[in-house]
Amino acid sequence: MRIIKTLTFALLICATGASAQNHPDCGSQAVRDSLFGVYSEKAENYPIEHPSRVQIFDSLISICPNISEAYQEKAFSFIATKNFEKLFENIDKAVELEPNRWLPYRGYLHCILAKNYDKAIADFEVAEQMMPHAFTMDHTFSFFIAMAYLQSGDFEKAEVYFQKDMATQRRGEGRNDIHYNTLLYSGIAYYLGNELDKAQARFSECLQQYEQHPTANYYMGLVLKVTGDKQYQVYFQKSRQYLEDGYKINEPNSHFVPYPRQVTLADLDAN
Repeated sequence: MRIIKTLTFALLICATGASAQNHPDCGSQAVRDSLFGVYSEKAENYPIEHPSRVQIFDSLISICPNISEAYQEKAFSFIATKNFEKLFENIDKAVELEPNRWLPYRGYLHCILAKNYDKAIADFEVAEQMMPHAFTMDHTFSFFIAMAYLQSGDFEKAEVYFQKDMATQRRGEGRNDIHYNTLLYSGIAYYLGNELDKAQARFSECLQQYEQHPTANYYMGLVLKVTGDKQYQVYFQKSRQYLEDGYKINEPNSHFVPYPRQVTLADLDAN
């Protein structure tokens, strides 16, 4: 496979009229795609946080500085090392080259990783104008705006955008299940806003889809504890058991970019 890719790249260089110094035609999408394939295959030989991965994509950028994926891959390496300055320096360049492709991803990073909620909201508002009803990282743009408001403490605005998120998920024939983490975080917004009946209803819906969700079980326990229902202990026990069994929130890259308010064993010990 490596020989085939190398030959393909060589043929592309010849076909695009490269100079004697073998400078490829970086204006050609086919050439950019082939180059990225060759260099990303090299990068796969190293762990995501290894400096050699960044060096490989730097080499690619020195050949063709207009390959947005190269900057995104560099950014991903800096996620693993928590170097936010280098992370956003590279993702900003990717957005500059292909805004439709990478602007929502930058908003996601601002929201979930960097916790810069104003920038997250700004990115997703622009992205929604450019690409209405689109998704990134398994969620609508409205979901991440809602998350930003939730984390900022504006629970009413958070719920407005969770409702928009659900409406987008129901588009078409309206038969789609609402994502269980939309239900989870909508419930958390209601819980923090002291709307306990609505919170309980959301957590119940979430658990109907994902019974082993540790965080949903934990927050259901919190609601029941506040309302004086002794069943709260059952949910805390379930949450602990599911955590110990390895059940997770199940979001992309959550081992690098942890979602907020996930239950821990320390939370359970405190309750």
